[in-house]
Amino acid sequence: MQLTLAEVLPALEGLYPAATAQSWDQVGLVSGDLGQRVERVLFAVDPTLAVIEEARALGADLLVTHHPLLLRGVHSVATNRAKGAAVTALVVHDIALYVAHTNADAASPGVNDALAEAMGLLDVEPLAVVEGHPLGRVGRLPSPISLAEFAQAAAAALPTTAGGLRVAGPPQAQVERVAVMGGAGDDLFEQVRASGADVYLTADLRHHPVLEAREETRGGPPYIVDAGHWATESLWLASAARRLGASLAGADGRGPKVETHISTLRTDPWDFVVGTRSHPASGGTS
Repeated sequence: MQLTLAEVLPALEGLYPAATAQSWDQVGLVSGDLGQRVERVLFAVDPTLAVIEEARALGADLLVTHHPLLLRGVHSVATNRAKGAAVTALVVHDIALYVAHTNADAASPGVNDALAEAMGLLDVEPLAVVEGHPLGRVGRLPSPISLAEFAQAAAAALPTTAGGLRVAGPPQAQVERVAVMGGAGDDLFEQVRASGADVYLTADLRHHPVLEAREETRGGPPYIVDAGHWATESLWLASAARRLGASLAGADGRGPKVETHISTLRTDPWDFVVGTRSHPASGGTS
């Protein structure tokens, strides 16, 4: 049985309701004909031109991404600009685009559950409630470890990126209670402190908010780990693909099926770093 886009959309909306997105966000269907068939779905973090080409080469009918293509106002879709080229490629190749962004952050399970699971957290609960919806997660490690050990474990659990992980805090400090927020999370420092977390793992951390957060705690916990935007959110893709397939197949597994794929492209924008300083526990510089 062939599914149409109109039949797949309710399953996506059921998993990641648009009503749970933050007020500033742009989620849901971006391109596509409701009557077009959907046999193959590609999941990716970013709707970049390379990812859209990957979808075309795969023969995907639907691309589901975490990040919006058109988050801010666009006044032209001419192909001499990247946004216009992306929209044109989607339309010309009959690829529907669906976005699940902060509604996927708020979902349970969602982006932050995948991150908490990768960190091995137990007794997980929401970190904060923003605009009535849960964001981030906080839980505990099976046993206390040093901050350096935690950072190394996080690096092993997350996809490798050129920038690696940046850590604020003494390597030997003991951590057990952990807060996580996939993607940009430097607007939740107050909630992290209130949660009693020893360490906060997130991404896209800016100089002034981090400096102020460290000053507020006088150098104590919560310590901070910047693990990269793409890396902290890409773990969700496999869960999203499984959940969509299961939702369409139904409780008995006999419903219509779609072929799901996870993008193989690293859309982290950074390619290399120079002049980094290793943490004292590792010795030397690199």
